[in-house]
Amino acid sequence: MNILTLILSYLIGSISFALVIGKMFYKKDIRGYGSGNLGATNTYRILGIKAGVIVAIADILKGTFACLLPLILSTTVNPILCGLLAILGHIFSVFARFKGGKAVATSTGVFLFLTPSGVFAGFVVFLLTLLISKYVSLSSMLASIALFIYSLIFEDKVIIALSILISGSVIILHRQNIQRILNGTENKIVE
Repeated sequence: MNILTLILSYLIGSISFALVIGKMFYKKDIRGYGSGNLGATNTYRILGIKAGVIVAIADILKGTFACLLPLILSTTVNPILCGLLAILGHIFSVFARFKGGKAVATSTGVFLFLTPSGVFAGFVVFLLTLLISKYVSLSSMLASIALFIYSLIFEDKVIIALSILISGSVIILHRQNIQRILNGTENKIVE
């Protein structure tokens, strides 16, 4: 059952709601549009706010659900490991030729399970940054840094280590966005 829990965690993370929603309801494969990313932001830009919000919520929930699998299946697997596998599944989806999104929403779902207050702190930073800058990418990066800072102050060493790993990953996965922000060519959420 432990191995099944780990496999299911990765497979749940691999479900690309951006791809499913795009193909089923809009007859579009969003990999061919915008950034080509299988995440909520590209979904929003290509398919609209309703689809973007649905994908964001579904991606968050799959991160949380993966962490709940050990409880649901009564296994001894650490929920953090399940969350990490879901994040890897989102980034390297077996259902989308090992391509996916940047895992901001899925990571949020994992941290929602581990530290809801930390997610709230990150969400506040995300919203404030988005209101001021209109850049989702910058908002995501600063929210992940805020979660790390929160973890440093209020969480144990395991959550701190996980938050620095995820924060670093989010920044690395957004390196092209950082370059576009510096060049003044990054798309804003509201023009």
